[in-house]
Amino acid sequence: MKTNIVIWWMLAVFFFVCFAGYAVWNIVDHGGVEWIGTVVFLFAAFMTGLIGFFVTALHRGQKGVELPEDRLDVGIDDADPEVGEFAPWSWWPIVLAAAPAVGVLGLATAHFLLPLAAALLVIGLVGWVYEYYRGNFAR
Repeated sequence: MKTNIVIWWMLAVFFFVCFAGYAVWNIVDHGGVEWIGTVVFLFAAFMTGLIGFFVTALHRGQKGVELPEDRLDVGIDDADPEVGEFAPWSWWPIVLAAAPAVGVLGLATAHFLLPLAAALLVIGLVGWVYEYYRGNFAR
């Protein structure tokens, strides 16, 4: 966690230096500020600073507990959390991915595809939720 904190604050300082250098360079070279690039560098500095602040506050909230990634004496499985139980060879995630794809395609081209996308979403959700109640993986 300490390494993450240092990296994020270094990125914030880097983007702020880039912001200052870019603004000064444009004033010297063109006689005025080029607003788009200057604002982008400033916002990048603010965003990385925000993430750095959040990671620092999170580390303080955990009372400085070291993560397994920060220690040299840990095994490869020490930072591996239990993710959950998933059905092998399930086709329902593909159906669920197809639903927003058809929906976005419907928004972009033909609006009559939107009800089809909604129906595909409902079918995919019901199929994935009730997958363990029938077929090969029934309990």
